Amino acid sequence: MYNKFPKIKISEHPEDCISDWESIFKTISEKLSMTNKETKVLAIDVYQGVNHDEIEEALVNYLKPHQLFLTSSAFKSQKEISEMVFPDVTDDRVFGYMTKLEIKDVIDPKKLSILQEQISEAEHGLSVVFGHGASLIAEADVLVYADMARWEIQSRMRNNEVGNLGVSNSDTDVALRYKQSFFVDWRVLDRHKITIFDQCDFIIDANKKSNPKMLAREKLSSAYKQVLKQPFRVVPFFDPGPWGGQWMKEVMDLDPSAINYAWSFDCVPEENSLLLAFGDVTFETPAINLTLKEPEALLGNRVYEKFGAEFPIRFDYLDTMDGGNLSLQVHPTKEYIKEKFGMPYTQDESYYIMEAAEDAVVYLGLKNEVDPREMVRELKQAQEEGKSFEAEKHVGKYPIKKHDHILIPSGTVHCSGENSVVLEISATPYIFTFKLWDWGRLGLDGLPRPININHGEQVIDWSRKEAFSKNELINKIEKVAEGEGWIEEKTGLDPTVFIETRRHWFTSKVPHKSFGSVNVLNLVEGKEAVVESPSGDFEPFVIRYAETFIIPASVKEYTISPYGASIGQKCATIKAFVREK
Repeated sequence: MYNKFPKIKISEHPEDCISDWESIFKTISEKLSMTNKETKVLAIDVYQGVNHDEIEEALVNYLKPHQLFLTSSAFKSQKEISEMVFPDVTDDRVFGYMTKLEIKDVIDPKKLSILQEQISEAEHGLSVVFGHGASLIAEADVLVYADMARWEIQSRMRNNEVGNLGVSNSDTDVALRYKQSFFVDWRVLDRHKITIFDQCDFIIDANKKSNPKMLAREKLSSAYKQVLKQPFRVVPFFDPGPWGGQWMKEVMDLDPSAINYAWSFDCVPEENSLLLAFGDVTFETPAINLTLKEPEALLGNRVYEKFGAEFPIRFDYLDTMDGGNLSLQVHPTKEYIKEKFGMPYTQDESYYIMEAAEDAVVYLGLKNEVDPREMVRELKQAQEEGKSFEAEKHVGKYPIKKHDHILIPSGTVHCSGENSVVLEISATPYIFTFKLWDWGRLGLDGLPRPININHGEQVIDWSRKEAFSKNELINKIEKVAEGEGWIEEKTGLDPTVFIETRRHWFTSKVPHKSFGSVNVLNLVEGKEAVVESPSGDFEPFVIRYAETFIIPASVKEYTISPYGASIGQKCATIKAFVREK
């Protein structure tokens, strides 16, 4: 059965990971006691989404500090912060600009001076500095960081529990709070977190309410290094949508009473978690930390040189079985996304078809007789006047079947139709989708979803018509190697795209190389397979159907074989990595 909570075994010692607030603050107190000073300073720095009230209550109960200083008292006013971030947030409902701001930009120098003077005047006992940027406010005797994964932040946003950095707006539109987090807050806080990471004494896992865990920073750093020596999975998360289907419920053992599941974010390390197991105690940490802390070992030197500390490959599922069509859409070109949004690369992607009913189709490219002005005019009429848009008049429509691979370079109009399951393999900046037409429906919130025709019309490649789609984008498959019991096929992506994909069909052991790049794979056929090290460098790693897993670039070679019920059966994996050129 598909594993929704994949754990990575770090040690057999549960005592390495400290649980509950009482034990956490006892450990912190013991660390403070090693400082031979009459006045001691504890700084607790935090990521967005962390429950301040819960931590504040616990530290007051268990540490009983003489003084508690909140970093928010040194922040600029909410009006000043809103004005400062506006050029990056913009007034667009969906899109903004990747910020260059840092945490210090949120702090008011005069207020900071006053707060620092108050801290310095504290006599005897324990002073606690708590909140975003605490490590910048005072020189701490002990520094703690409370961390949280982005998916948990989004879940709390939907419950109106989380606002944006430095402002009290937890009751405003969740889409706007997410946008500001994506373009500003997460960039600011990630820069800050990775700068101070090695200075921290402890890291707190604050993802589960009233169930915190804590690791000494050295143990977490060591755990990250251990993860990079083996295959691993991140924790997937699932979301409903207006077009969502029913396939994932059965295959991934999800709530059968849910209305649908549209997305499974099976490998999006920016937002997924890692579950690190210390005996029977599990510590949850944002997967992006691994990218930020150990980019060369994870990504490979040449990938790190090209992209920096960013995980460039994304795998996710789009389920329309017994659902509806995705929105008709297009992704920005490289030039457009860089100029308009400050992103260094765009969302080139592909659809690997995991399942398809007899009537399943993909909308792809344009019809030969398309008239750009007429198509845009009709799209705008549909949006502004509530008219229907005749997609098949302008857009190509092609039947699909299981194991087809559809290539979608940026600038190509596309969408998956109903009654299929797509494994989307793409570059990471997934927020940049320009919706052209949403089939006249509303979102699950009862409101129209944002349509982006003004952006879309500027990036559509009008030359991508039927011959191009058929010859260059649908099943561009070429056998490149074979051995005893296996065949390797090159399946994409487009030559202009930095991602290469390879499919392996196998009934016996297949040798793999990482090609100096992080590899992302999925078992697309077969119940189980096992990943092994030819030199025994890591323990055998069992994967199941539809599971996505990561091979760090530091793992140079590995093999994959049928396992368990799949022995003697034909299996297949799809693998993505960054091309050398």
